Amino acid sequence: MDFYSAAQYFLFLVIVTALVKPLGGYIERVFAGEPTTLDRLCLPVERFIYRITKVDPNWEMTGGEYAICFVLFGLSGTFLLYLILRIQHFLPWFFPQYQTTPLSGDLALNTAISFSTTTTWQAYAGENTMTYFSQMVGLCVQNFLAGAAGLAVGIAFIRGLARQVSNTLGNFWVDLTRSLLWVLVPGALIGAVLLVAQGVPMNFHHYAVATAVEGQKQVIPQGPVAALEIIKNLGTNGGGFFNANGAHPYENPTPFTNFLEMLSIVLIPAALTNTFGRMVRQPQQGWVFYWVMVLFFCLGLAYVHHFEQRGTPALSEANLQHSQKQSGGNMEGKEVRFGIGGSTLTAVVTSNTATGSYNSQDDSYTSLGGMVLLVNMLLGEVIFGGLGSGLYSMVMAAAIAAFLAGLMVGRTPEYLGKKIGPAENKMIVLYALTSSVFILPLTALAVSTHAGLSGLTTNSGPHGFTGILFAYTSCFANNGQSFGGLNASTPFYNLTTAVAMLAGRFGLGVLALALAALFGRQRSTPSTVGTLPTHSLTFGLLLSACLVIIVALSHLPALVIGPVLERLLLGG
Repeated sequence: MDFYSAAQYFLFLVIVTALVKPLGGYIERVFAGEPTTLDRLCLPVERFIYRITKVDPNWEMTGGEYAICFVLFGLSGTFLLYLILRIQHFLPWFFPQYQTTPLSGDLALNTAISFSTTTTWQAYAGENTMTYFSQMVGLCVQNFLAGAAGLAVGIAFIRGLARQVSNTLGNFWVDLTRSLLWVLVPGALIGAVLLVAQGVPMNFHHYAVATAVEGQKQVIPQGPVAALEIIKNLGTNGGGFFNANGAHPYENPTPFTNFLEMLSIVLIPAALTNTFGRMVRQPQQGWVFYWVMVLFFCLGLAYVHHFEQRGTPALSEANLQHSQKQSGGNMEGKEVRFGIGGSTLTAVVTSNTATGSYNSQDDSYTSLGGMVLLVNMLLGEVIFGGLGSGLYSMVMAAAIAAFLAGLMVGRTPEYLGKKIGPAENKMIVLYALTSSVFILPLTALAVSTHAGLSGLTTNSGPHGFTGILFAYTSCFANNGQSFGGLNASTPFYNLTTAVAMLAGRFGLGVLALALAALFGRQRSTPSTVGTLPTHSLTFGLLLSACLVIIVALSHLPALVIGPVLERLLLGG
């Protein structure tokens, strides 16, 4: 590994680690209603919102009521966005000479579901399809609302674990409002200003037309790029204003903007581990989660960088990629301004979270490098993850680890002083199995039908299989990344990927709220000498082992006939 890449990775982790505690404490104060520095600006706006929406901030919801509000809010956003996309040619800022690829009904539905679930799966070219109105009023607004809703569910989940003998988890509308006013909007304003200072456009100008040296006309898209760019990362949404996503120089012009955008993705999910520890009154629990996340994150960085720097077997045998003064390695599908280091950091960060904002082409990664990105998503967003979803996915894995440890010592399993009984076990097992129930059957359907196989435009065999598996995994993880060799803009993929998105967003969210409600009704029991300490190094190692075993038991055969087989064939 070269010095520049190692320094970049190290600096990234140092900054994230340094901000986990202060940002986690700030988020805890926001949702506890304690004083913060933004109260003078946000409190009047909050009261005004409650007054016009008739929300009683003192009324709390049961787990079922909270889940219903969460689902209905997401479906309402889907409907409104679908309506905007279907009539966008009647709305302002429509340039018919440039928006030349209209949205079909199934593609508009897929896109609406995609943005309302924070997946931002894009089977279209943004600059040729979306108007400024659709980008700002439709997609950008949904990035804010969907991200805030996810954070609200994460906070409600933590409340359920922290409370005792309580039937309520808080008020969804209050948590949603506070997520927007105190967290996402201020962060987006600061981030957008920094991006504009680095050259990211923020305008509503007409597309520019330039004459190239050869005399050909070149269309240069404009638009409010900075506004969409920052919230897609801060809200762990993903997607892109342009078809090239984070590789486009208007979205991500410099290595500094790339570094800044990756920080904006990770900071809030990482800080939620500290918020969790504070809310359950056991800070060490949060740090165990954080360091397990860091462990897997570092392993991912090391492996992807190694495989990409080494390149393909043919290049390795010819010794053509090793150079101290050039990028070397597998540079196919990567931008020279980022190199392998910047591309690896982005690939690992975005595959670990629900943010498919990649700056290089996943389809061009080596077979084993691409497999690491796939495994990151199959882990269930536990490595930082999305707003809220990463935290409750990690808690679910911790509950499984605690259950297994309890069985080994012959004690009733418990976590945070709450018993893991039959009802709790059902929620945990359903949560753990949901990914396999959707990802594997949908992949099998795609590889066994003409409609599915027809989407493979450039690759077949193991690489084509990996592309299809990657697509459904990405949609279920609400991530949005894809292999470029898969044409997903067909009715078959528009509908089947939409099913995966809905299951990954609402299925897992509802199960998490159900478990939180069950834990919230219990009274915490005091620790004894026989209680398993879940804040120790031993438990952290057990949790890490459980994460690997769960993925292996569920998805190892699919990985073997995909990226592993591809690597073996290349090696032969």
